Amino acid sequence: MEGKYYTSERNIQILISLLKANGIKKVVASPGATNVTFVASVQQDSFFEIYSSVDERSAAYIACGLSAQSNEPVVLSCTGATASRNYFPGLTEAFYRKLPILAVTSTQDEIRIGHLRPQVIDRSNPPKDTVILSEHIRTIYKEDDEWDVNIRINRAVLELRHRGGGPVHINLSTSYSRDFSVKELPPTRVISRYTQNERLPELPNKGRIGIFIGNHKTFTKKETEAIEHFCATNDAVVFCDHTSGYYGDYRVQFAFVLSQSSYMCKLRDLNLLIHLGEVSGDTPSLGLAPKTVWRVSEDGELRDTFRKLHYVFEMPEDVFFDYYSDATCEPRREFFDLCQDELVNARKHIPELPFSNTWIAQQTACRIPEKSVLHLGILNSLRNWNLFEVSDTVVRCSNTGGFGIDGVLSTLIGASLADMQRLFFAVLGDLAFFYDMNVLGNRHVGNNVRILVVNNGKGTEFRNFNHPAAAFGDEADLFMAAGGHYGNKSRSLIKHYAEDLGFEYFSAENKKEFMDMLDRFLNPVIGEKPILFEVFTANEDESNALRTIYGTLSNATGSAKKVVRGLFGQKGVETIKKILR
Repeated sequence: MEGKYYTSERNIQILISLLKANGIKKVVASPGATNVTFVASVQQDSFFEIYSSVDERSAAYIACGLSAQSNEPVVLSCTGATASRNYFPGLTEAFYRKLPILAVTSTQDEIRIGHLRPQVIDRSNPPKDTVILSEHIRTIYKEDDEWDVNIRINRAVLELRHRGGGPVHINLSTSYSRDFSVKELPPTRVISRYTQNERLPELPNKGRIGIFIGNHKTFTKKETEAIEHFCATNDAVVFCDHTSGYYGDYRVQFAFVLSQSSYMCKLRDLNLLIHLGEVSGDTPSLGLAPKTVWRVSEDGELRDTFRKLHYVFEMPEDVFFDYYSDATCEPRREFFDLCQDELVNARKHIPELPFSNTWIAQQTACRIPEKSVLHLGILNSLRNWNLFEVSDTVVRCSNTGGFGIDGVLSTLIGASLADMQRLFFAVLGDLAFFYDMNVLGNRHVGNNVRILVVNNGKGTEFRNFNHPAAAFGDEADLFMAAGGHYGNKSRSLIKHYAEDLGFEYFSAENKKEFMDMLDRFLNPVIGEKPILFEVFTANEDESNALRTIYGTLSNATGSAKKVVRGLFGQKGVETIKKILR
């Protein structure tokens, strides 16, 4: 119809764009009101082949035949009410035959479900043998909505052919817009998935390649060598934290530089970031600024941590890195040397820190005995220790999977049982300690266990200068920071508990006392008892230490970023970044 083009509804534009980008053109449409915005939009686009079917049950079977014969995915489109229920027989057929049918069921906003609105039904739980994936696609009102919609539709479209393929469900919200004036679809991000049997895309040829590794099991020698060959071939660097498991030649622990509040490091700008591993506690490194991200994982899932994901490589990591390595190239380390020099020079400027977990990490990290294992409590301990180096012979761990305070000691004890001839250290706060203290009474606890408890009498995380709860001052202790529990920094509670359970116990309340006891705690020889070292700090010192170390460096760009954040918040910072790019 003249003057009618694509709908103004952005979520539907994204769906249409991704269908076209993936070569999906066959559509079987059934009549209805809620799917008008979708059907009318594809109807005016000559790319699509559209077939009509009044009966949705028949439409689903038509799609099965069309897909099986053409060996192509087919889209179904229906309205609200019970229309989608009639897809179930045909989708069941498609499920057991692994036919790539994309059932797009249009709907009113899901907030209307359960409120007696006409033609509004709950499609959130389709029978499990009708589709292999179901995604709800919301109406887009803000930037986060658009990101979410883009990821969900990319995931749905890719799943049609993933691991043998099958039918997929998209529940597509509409606002019933009557605006069909959009002549060209706005650009949207296309995410592609590759397996090791396919021809892989070329690397960007402009350098500045980084590898970011989240929490990851320790790499095998083969995997480490594959990463090293890749880095040598492509002048790449590996950004790690204490949970990354990679201890090869191109490792850079860059959290200290990236955590600076008034300093913007130019080395954070990357042409390509290759993302490995799982959840990371290295929050500063999430500030890396890649133009594009490639995710490498055998699970093949879309993990868009940096919101720049374009390719997913479903294959073993060593296979990926071997593919992009050239054994004939001369090794190159220019980018690595730049990052390492930046880090070394930055650490030279760290001022004197208050007695705190930060200061303890500064004094202790480099002295952890060789070939031991270090477990770090989430948030404050992991954050602080990520700012400093530990020997590459030390295995480092943290429970970042669920990212809760529970289970630090139990995880440590379990790990220590696997190798009783090796020292196992833990660093954690008082709340995390008391949460999991019962495991210390386990009769299997060995003498190879060393525990450092930083006791500040509360969840000091909530009193740090940059935490929202800190604005409430001492009132935050009442319910947000949980102050005053567990003896309120009692000097005898943990002491008696530990000693009665057979631990050697000692404590410190200032820098001198800490340094006097440190050699005893770090003695590389396993003694006759496990050791518990309790250190008493104040939340004011903890907060000031973080503020101090985050303010070590400054430059004009970083100072401007700090001012913008103060005036307009993090959204303002992101807006300025986009303008500068």
